[in-house]
Amino acid sequence: MKNILLAALLTVGTLTANCQAPPKPYGPLPTPAQLNWQETEMYCIIHFGAATYTNKEWAFGDEDPKIIDPTNFDAKQIVGAAKAGGFKGIIVVAKHHDGFCLWPTKTTSHNITQSPWKNGKGDMVAEYRKVCDELGIKMGVYCSPWDRNNALYGKPEYVTNVYRKQLEELYTRYGSLFITWHDGANGGDGYYGGAREARKIDRSTYYGWPVTWGIARKLQPGAVIFGDVGPDVRWVGNESGFAAETSWETYTPHAPEEGKTPGNGFVKDYEGTAGHRDGKYWMPAECDVPLRPGWFYHQDQDDKVKSPDTLLSLYYKSVGRGAGLDLGLSPDKRGLLHDNDVRSLTQFGNILKNTFAVNLAKGATLKASNVRGGNKAKFGPQFLFDNSRYSYWATDDKVNTAELVMDLHQNKTFNVIRLRENIKLGQRIEEVAIDAYTNGEWKQVATATSIGGNRLIRLPEAVTTAKVRLRITKSPVCIALSDFGLYKEATN
Repeated sequence: MKNILLAALLTVGTLTANCQAPPKPYGPLPTPAQLNWQETEMYCIIHFGAATYTNKEWAFGDEDPKIIDPTNFDAKQIVGAAKAGGFKGIIVVAKHHDGFCLWPTKTTSHNITQSPWKNGKGDMVAEYRKVCDELGIKMGVYCSPWDRNNALYGKPEYVTNVYRKQLEELYTRYGSLFITWHDGANGGDGYYGGAREARKIDRSTYYGWPVTWGIARKLQPGAVIFGDVGPDVRWVGNESGFAAETSWETYTPHAPEEGKTPGNGFVKDYEGTAGHRDGKYWMPAECDVPLRPGWFYHQDQDDKVKSPDTLLSLYYKSVGRGAGLDLGLSPDKRGLLHDNDVRSLTQFGNILKNTFAVNLAKGATLKASNVRGGNKAKFGPQFLFDNSRYSYWATDDKVNTAELVMDLHQNKTFNVIRLRENIKLGQRIEEVAIDAYTNGEWKQVATATSIGGNRLIRLPEAVTTAKVRLRITKSPVCIALSDFGLYKEATN
């Protein structure tokens, strides 16, 4: 009888282990659109317009549309160069602060139909859309909220009858977008229909951001909304292309003035560099930076294009810290990227492709200090080597620290370590350390803090070893790690 009872208890225990529930989510969680954005990792924002022809960064708004005549405009050359660089999406600057629209809008005559390009019958946004579809590249749009050309700017009618109508056109005419991009362009001096004056607005309320964002929510439900205050992706707080060493994907925007609502261009933007561990919202950072010193094309910057090595460093400091990299491209007056820009993008793309082509950890034997419920089939470390960001190794609820030993079976040399969490369960891990087994003992070779959707650790020197140990040393909840990779950085 005792044997029967014991067998029954063992059976129940086995069933309980095999039916172990997944870990409970921790903190704010990403939406499907935010997951899509995280997987995109890198995209380019393309600036072209009146400033291209006036050699300025911000055109004033009084430029004659006839100066805009890119006789060799080739969207395929521009988007193709981005793709060669490993970028998975582009953002078309459909209207910059000067108010000139690159599509045939009904909201203003200051648009591409007044340009001699294609005899006034052209639509640059449509051409980008067509090429993105051909090349398998995602597309987004940016329409500046500020308009230095429009006489109505500063009045409520501008927001309701011009700006929001422009967004509606862009969100309905050009297919599915992966991102709608906004910034803190909050007025200043401009042409304003001939007034030639400075105009100020209430940076907290003028654009009515909740209502304005609602247009994208309704017309492009699959897109994330980017801005200084999100609400889906936040600005990192600088235009240098990097996030903080410790970068949280959660964030709470704070207004610079007590009692006011934060808005784009009206936020403590320096807080966006690191985010907040206790942030109310899942709002990861975008790191924007131009390929050249400026966002628009300037001939005297042809020899100042960022090198492939510089781009690689920015990649590790943005994508490698759980953020996204948004690189600015600037076609010239012909409507083409300069050869120097194309060359740097292509070389950078080759480095990335060759670096991450082979995970040196694949084929290794893994030994975890804890597996959730003892259920290796469901939560074992083998999931660290598949191609999914959402299958994962998990520990028991009360196990917040853990070790994982990787036996490579032979010496391998690497200098890049990749870690990812299953962010469908939140950002959990706060500190890790990595050791290499050399000369008969473990030697610490790296540490890191926040992990999130992607963490790349670039070692100062390559390590050669047959065994690697990952130690998760701090986490408020149990582990849900989806990726552990070792790579050897390719050379240019």
